[in-house]
Amino acid sequence: MIVADTNLVVHLYVESESSPMARQVMLRDPDWTSPILWRSEFRNTLVKCLRGGLLRPDQAFRIMAAAETMMAGREFHVASDDVLDLAAASDCSAYDAEYVVLARGTRLPLVTTDKELLEKFPGTAVTPETFLAR
Repeated sequence: MIVADTNLVVHLYVESESSPMARQVMLRDPDWTSPILWRSEFRNTLVKCLRGGLLRPDQAFRIMAAAETMMAGREFHVASDDVLDLAAASDCSAYDAEYVVLARGTRLPLVTTDKELLEKFPGTAVTPETFLAR
């Protein structure tokens, strides 16, 4: 099982240069988990794709439904105190801190393409390439 940030989930469902790598991560470990926050971030990304003409509404609805089905039962709430403490101590956003708190609390790798997460949390966050090389 891995903690997948929204970037990884987006690359799995919305075709990009990173999509092949996201699919490889899925093949290696299909059990992805995230804080419940992933849904709002994912929706926001889909809206940007709609506004940019990359997706039609029917495609966005199907993608959201598929992603929700994949993540069903693997979405978790994280303690606000832990998130606020980590965000304040690390100068990262509370959004990013949610993923790190979940990864640390579950002792799972946080697989991400987010450069800031990778830089600030090298013991927790790993690239898809690093995850696949393990």
